[in-house]
Amino acid sequence: MDLNEYHGAAPEPEQPAYRSPAQPHGGGRPDGGSAVAGLAGEFGAELVRAIRVGLAEVSSSGHGSRGPSQLSWYDFAAEYARAHWPGRAAKTRDEVSDALTAVTVAMLWDLPGRPSGQLVRRALRHWAFVVPGPGRGEMPAQDRLVLQWVAKASRPLVDLNDPVLARDVLESLRRKLDGGEAAVETMRRKRKVLVHALHYAVERGELGSHPLKRIRWRVPKPAVTVDPRVVANPHQARDLLDAVSYVGGYRRARGRRLVGFFAGMYYAGLRPEEAVAVALPDCRLPTTGWGRLILHRTRPQAGKRWTDTGEFHDERGLKNRPPGETRVVPLPPHLVAMWREHVATFGTADDGRLFFTEQGRIISYGTYHRVWHESRDLALPPALTGTPLAKRPYDLRHSALSTWLCAGADPAEVAQRAGNSVEVLLTRYAKCLYDRQSINNQRIEGLLSSYDQPPEPDEPFEV
Repeated sequence: MDLNEYHGAAPEPEQPAYRSPAQPHGGGRPDGGSAVAGLAGEFGAELVRAIRVGLAEVSSSGHGSRGPSQLSWYDFAAEYARAHWPGRAAKTRDEVSDALTAVTVAMLWDLPGRPSGQLVRRALRHWAFVVPGPGRGEMPAQDRLVLQWVAKASRPLVDLNDPVLARDVLESLRRKLDGGEAAVETMRRKRKVLVHALHYAVERGELGSHPLKRIRWRVPKPAVTVDPRVVANPHQARDLLDAVSYVGGYRRARGRRLVGFFAGMYYAGLRPEEAVAVALPDCRLPTTGWGRLILHRTRPQAGKRWTDTGEFHDERGLKNRPPGETRVVPLPPHLVAMWREHVATFGTADDGRLFFTEQGRIISYGTYHRVWHESRDLALPPALTGTPLAKRPYDLRHSALSTWLCAGADPAEVAQRAGNSVEVLLTRYAKCLYDRQSINNQRIEGLLSSYDQPPEPDEPFEV
């Protein structure tokens, strides 16, 4: 983007002029040999718009006497983001901003002075679809100029009534920045935000009907079952946890501080955002026998831009539970002993949390993932390091739930401990342990072998 054309005070964003889908991207019009040719070109463009967008009759659009909306997609998306910011989870805000950014980029005319794609996405993600929280500084001049260009280049919201454009926007959600195909879950998440945003536009009266109802566009179904190759058996899990303690120096205890954290994910089936929030007052850790943990909050990492407090971690209730609800998780004796040793060695954070950094902060996603990858290289034989076995810390939770089910635990009890429904548990987590299949095969073979010999004839019945 040529920033030299902007000097002095930056002007406020202007309402972009109303353009039709038939208008050339450069904003110009075809040369005509006469005034009649020019008028014919303008009339043809408006006629194409009337046919494709469906605005030939104002009454059919649902706008009533005020006519079609002149609101640009960019202005609408910014308003939608502000309206759906209060009370939302930080990760939800992040996902909404990401989806709105992708759609906005697809809804831009190619006007002169276009900034690079990286600058456009940064300005949209960092400023356009964010409600500034505590400690946010002023918008950088470069980002302000980029957003001024976006405001002028944005197509009207009603252009999405054009099925050709609507499909192009949906197709753009399939692609990553490098041109490859995005993950299925990413496509589904972005499409969900777009669908909800357009429902909001209909509620506001900016659109007469939902534009995507006429588009047959489907996202591939995501995988709903856990890959059994990621599940570790108890021997492998213990080797992995032992290896964690060897990561980093002894004094800084980069790995030793996280042994109990990973152990909670394996022995108690905790999610990472639940494990980082475990506090000593919520635990019962007896010297012998089973303990108990009462979960009531999570600390998911989202980024300071998305939280109300300006911290990297949000503070939320339990996943898929009403605010204030709790979940009781039994703690096996081995985990109780590990957590007691952890508290005796490192103490607790100021707010009672068991797991924290050397400076007392909440453990970040990057920190525990780096430690886990180093631990995995130490614990697994070379033949398994290249496999999906326990590749992510979350796979410890998969291994835990599979272990409980293989032990014959009641699925309803397992679901309650894990914070899932029984349906989700049986469709997603009911996977065999690594090399457990051979044990089941032996049982089946033994049963079948018992029928190899022909049955003895029944003795005659005597009266």
